[in-house]
Amino acid sequence: MEEEQLTLGIGTRLQHTQHGPGVIVGVRYATYLISFIHHGIKEIDKTDTNLDEIIPENVTLEIETVSAVERSLLKILRQWSDVTEIVPIGDKWLGGIMSLQAADKTLKPKEIPIDDFFHKIVMLRDRLRVLEQNINSNKKLTDEEKVNIQQYITRCYGSLTTFNVLFKNKEQWFVGDKSGKED
Repeated sequence: MEEEQLTLGIGTRLQHTQHGPGVIVGVRYATYLISFIHHGIKEIDKTDTNLDEIIPENVTLEIETVSAVERSLLKILRQWSDVTEIVPIGDKWLGGIMSLQAADKTLKPKEIPIDDFFHKIVMLRDRLRVLEQNINSNKKLTDEEKVNIQQYITRCYGSLTTFNVLFKNKEQWFVGDKSGKED
Protein backbone atom coordinates (compact mmCIF):
# COMPACT_ATOMS: atom_id res chain seq x y z
CA MET A 1 0.00 0.00 0.00
CA GLU A 2 2.96 2.31 0.61
CA GLU A 3 3.62 2.90 -3.11
CA GLU A 4 -0.12 3.42 -3.64
CA GLN A 5 -0.20 6.10 -0.94
CA LEU A 6 2.49 8.15 -2.65
CA THR A 7 0.03 8.85 -5.47
CA LEU A 8 -3.03 9.89 -3.42
CA GLY A 9 -4.27 13.38 -4.27
CA ILE A 10 -6.30 16.19 -2.78
CA GLY A 11 -9.90 15.15 -2.23
CA THR A 12 -9.09 11.48 -1.55
CA ARG A 13 -11.22 10.12 1.29
CA LEU A 14 -9.30 8.18 3.94
CA GLN A 15 -9.87 6.28 7.17
CA HIS A 16 -7.32 6.53 10.01
CA THR A 17 -7.52 4.06 12.88
CA GLN A 18 -6.79 6.81 15.43
CA HIS A 19 -8.39 9.94 13.89
CA GLY A 20 -11.31 8.39 11.96
CA PRO A 21 -12.55 9.48 8.53
CA GLY A 22 -10.89 12.35 6.67
CA VAL A 23 -10.12 13.95 3.32
CA ILE A 24 -6.72 14.95 1.94
CA VAL A 25 -6.61 18.75 1.65
CA GLY A 26 -2.89 19.12 0.99
CA VAL A 27 -0.02 17.02 -0.35
CA ARG A 28 3.59 17.51 0.68
CA TYR A 29 6.68 15.55 -0.27
CA ALA A 30 6.42 13.00 2.57
CA THR A 31 3.13 13.87 4.26
CA TYR A 32 -0.54 14.60 3.67
CA LEU A 33 -2.56 17.38 5.27
CA ILE A 34 -5.78 15.61 6.16
CA SER A 35 -8.97 17.23 7.40
CA PHE A 36 -10.49 14.78 9.87
CA ILE A 37 -14.17 15.13 10.73
CA HIS A 38 -13.64 15.00 14.50
CA HIS A 39 -10.00 16.08 14.87
CA GLY A 40 -9.47 18.96 12.42
CA ILE A 41 -6.48 19.24 10.08
CA LYS A 42 -3.49 17.03 10.88
CA GLU A 43 -0.24 16.32 9.06
CA ILE A 44 0.17 12.57 8.55
CA ASP A 45 3.13 10.69 7.03
CA LYS A 46 2.31 9.12 3.68
CA THR A 47 3.67 5.82 5.00
CA ASP A 48 1.47 5.79 8.14
CA THR A 49 0.15 2.22 8.42
CA ASN A 50 -2.97 3.46 10.28
CA LEU A 51 -4.13 5.16 7.07
CA ASP A 52 -6.42 3.43 4.56
CA GLU A 53 -7.96 4.84 1.38
CA ILE A 54 -11.73 4.48 1.32
CA ILE A 55 -12.64 2.80 -1.95
CA PRO A 56 -16.22 3.87 -2.75
CA GLU A 57 -18.42 1.08 -4.12
CA ASN A 58 -21.18 1.70 -6.65
CA VAL A 59 -20.20 5.34 -7.15
CA THR A 60 -22.88 7.21 -9.06
CA LEU A 61 -22.35 10.09 -11.46
CA GLU A 62 -23.97 12.39 -8.90
CA ILE A 63 -21.41 11.51 -6.23
CA GLU A 64 -18.55 12.00 -8.68
CA THR A 65 -19.93 15.42 -9.65
CA VAL A 66 -20.14 16.49 -6.01
CA SER A 67 -16.61 15.22 -5.50
CA ALA A 68 -15.35 17.34 -8.41
CA VAL A 69 -17.23 20.37 -7.08
CA GLU A 70 -15.71 19.82 -3.61
CA ARG A 71 -12.20 19.64 -5.09
CA SER A 72 -12.75 22.81 -7.13
CA LEU A 73 -14.13 24.66 -4.12
CA LEU A 74 -11.21 23.60 -1.93
CA LYS A 75 -8.74 24.75 -4.61
CA ILE A 76 -10.46 28.15 -4.94
CA LEU A 77 -10.60 28.65 -1.17
CA ARG A 78 -6.91 27.83 -0.76
CA GLN A 79 -5.84 30.13 -3.59
CA TRP A 80 -8.04 33.16 -2.96
CA SER A 81 -9.00 33.34 0.67
CA ASP A 82 -7.34 33.82 4.00
CA VAL A 83 -9.60 31.16 5.53
CA THR A 84 -7.39 29.19 7.86
CA GLU A 85 -7.82 26.55 10.50
CA ILE A 86 -8.26 27.87 14.03
CA VAL A 87 -4.90 27.53 15.75
CA PRO A 88 -4.93 28.30 19.48
CA ILE A 89 -2.05 30.08 21.17
CA GLY A 90 -0.63 28.58 24.37
CA ASP A 91 -2.62 29.65 27.44
CA LYS A 92 0.39 31.25 29.15
CA TRP A 93 0.81 33.66 26.20
CA LEU A 94 -2.81 34.91 26.08
CA GLY A 95 -2.86 38.69 26.51
CA GLY A 96 0.96 38.81 26.67
CA ILE A 97 3.22 41.47 25.17
CA MET A 98 6.42 40.94 23.22
CA SER A 99 8.96 43.68 23.83
CA LEU A 100 11.86 44.44 21.49
CA GLN A 101 14.59 46.58 23.05
CA ALA A 102 17.34 48.12 20.92
CA ALA A 103 20.93 47.99 22.21
CA ASP A 104 20.66 51.77 22.65
CA LYS A 105 18.67 51.95 25.91
CA THR A 106 17.72 55.58 25.20
CA LEU A 107 15.40 54.29 22.47
CA LYS A 108 11.90 53.28 23.48
CA PRO A 109 11.19 49.52 23.23
CA LYS A 110 8.70 48.31 20.63
CA GLU A 111 5.83 46.37 22.19
CA ILE A 112 3.71 43.95 20.16
CA PRO A 113 0.78 41.92 21.51
CA ILE A 114 1.85 38.26 21.38
CA ASP A 115 -1.57 37.32 19.97
CA ASP A 116 -0.93 39.57 16.92
CA PHE A 117 2.58 38.18 16.45
CA PHE A 118 1.27 34.59 16.74
CA HIS A 119 -1.46 35.33 14.17
CA LYS A 120 1.21 36.50 11.69
CA ILE A 121 3.22 33.29 12.25
CA VAL A 122 0.13 31.13 11.63
CA MET A 123 -0.63 33.11 8.44
CA LEU A 124 2.96 32.56 7.27
CA ARG A 125 2.63 28.82 7.94
CA ASP A 126 -0.66 28.65 6.01
CA ARG A 127 0.84 30.52 3.05
CA LEU A 128 3.81 28.14 2.99
CA ARG A 129 1.32 25.25 2.85
CA VAL A 130 -0.50 26.85 -0.10
CA LEU A 131 2.86 27.39 -1.81
CA GLU A 132 3.64 23.68 -1.32
CA GLN A 133 0.28 22.71 -2.81
CA ASN A 134 0.86 24.94 -5.81
CA ILE A 135 4.30 23.41 -6.36
CA ASN A 136 3.01 19.84 -5.99
CA SER A 137 0.16 20.43 -8.43
CA ASN A 138 2.28 22.32 -10.97
CA LYS A 139 2.27 20.42 -14.25
CA LYS A 140 5.32 22.20 -15.71
CA LEU A 141 7.77 21.28 -12.93
CA THR A 142 9.47 17.89 -13.02
CA ASP A 143 9.34 15.66 -9.94
CA GLU A 144 13.02 16.44 -9.31
CA GLU A 145 12.35 20.20 -9.44
CA LYS A 146 9.41 19.79 -7.06
CA VAL A 147 11.59 17.87 -4.57
CA ASN A 148 14.36 20.49 -4.78
CA ILE A 149 11.93 23.36 -4.13
CA GLN A 150 10.22 21.35 -1.36
CA GLN A 151 13.58 21.01 0.42
CA TYR A 152 13.83 24.80 0.67
CA ILE A 153 10.31 24.98 2.12
CA THR A 154 11.23 22.28 4.64
CA ARG A 155 14.22 24.39 5.67
CA CYS A 156 11.88 27.37 6.11
CA TYR A 157 9.76 25.27 8.46
CA GLY A 158 12.94 24.32 10.30
CA SER A 159 13.85 27.99 10.74
CA LEU A 160 10.40 28.65 12.19
CA THR A 161 10.56 25.90 14.85
CA THR A 162 11.70 28.54 17.36
CA PHE A 163 8.09 29.77 17.46
CA ASN A 164 6.64 26.35 18.38
CA VAL A 165 6.73 27.48 22.02
CA LEU A 166 3.75 29.75 21.26
CA PHE A 167 1.43 26.96 20.02
CA LYS A 168 -1.04 25.36 22.38
CA ASN A 169 -1.15 22.04 20.46
CA LYS A 170 2.06 20.21 19.57
CA GLU A 171 0.52 18.71 16.42
CA GLN A 172 0.35 22.23 14.93
CA TRP A 173 4.07 22.90 15.38
CA PHE A 174 6.47 23.68 12.57
CA VAL A 175 8.54 20.64 11.58
CA GLY A 176 11.73 20.98 9.60
CA ASP A 177 14.23 18.42 8.33
CA LYS A 178 13.98 15.37 10.59
CA SER A 179 17.53 14.22 9.80
CA GLY A 180 18.82 16.46 12.57
CA LYS A 181 21.04 18.67 10.41
CA GLU A 182 20.23 22.33 9.86
CA ASP A 183 21.76 24.81 7.42
